[in-house]
Amino acid sequence: MDELKVIEIKKSIYESNDVEAAKLKKDMKDKHVFLLNLMSSPGSGKTTTLVKTIEELKSEMRIGVMEADIDSDVDARTILKTGVKAIQIHTGGMCHLDAPMTKEGIENLGIEDLDMAILENVGNLVCPAEFDTGATKNAMILSVPEGDDKPLKYPLMFEIADVLLINKIDVIDIFDFDIDVIKKRAKRLNPDIKIFPISARTGEGIKEWTDWLRSEVKFVKESN
Repeated sequence: MDELKVIEIKKSIYESNDVEAAKLKKDMKDKHVFLLNLMSSPGSGKTTTLVKTIEELKSEMRIGVMEADIDSDVDARTILKTGVKAIQIHTGGMCHLDAPMTKEGIENLGIEDLDMAILENVGNLVCPAEFDTGATKNAMILSVPEGDDKPLKYPLMFEIADVLLINKIDVIDIFDFDIDVIKKRAKRLNPDIKIFPISARTGEGIKEWTDWLRSEVKFVKESN
């Protein structure tokens, strides 16, 4: 009997994506554009946080946004109201963006006149963590109502994130959420993760978050 040939499709897909992601990272670096990949669950306040972030930074830097969703253009229209450039990416049912899709989005957005491009990824804590988009940095949002057990349930997301934004801290007293516990759990998975407790509704903590972005964008702009 002939030997059975087994093809590891998932491994092949990841390896191919990683190659494309590395190329995109280099291209963004060469063009001195900071690319942020923003991830979270639906309802975490991702778009609201993004609007607050843009309002803080748009007078200092040129920003463009790529909104990724399975369908609809609601978020892109919301971002356009801030006055920055934005496009909508429909994933055709896919629950994440990968490097080739991000590259296509960047080509349609146009980054020649940008300092920072932001990718608002599809809302979930699973698939987006598995695919490198080629972003300069990854940020994730976890909202207080979601609970402090999420690092236990979705460890990969916390492992690959450079930044954790703990959103909706203005309602923390209403929910069974221990901010010290979430910090310990996140740091156990990723000792280098930066953690910013914020409220996109009230603006609390946004300055600390945007100060970090300012320094990262500046570093990319001044790198050789």
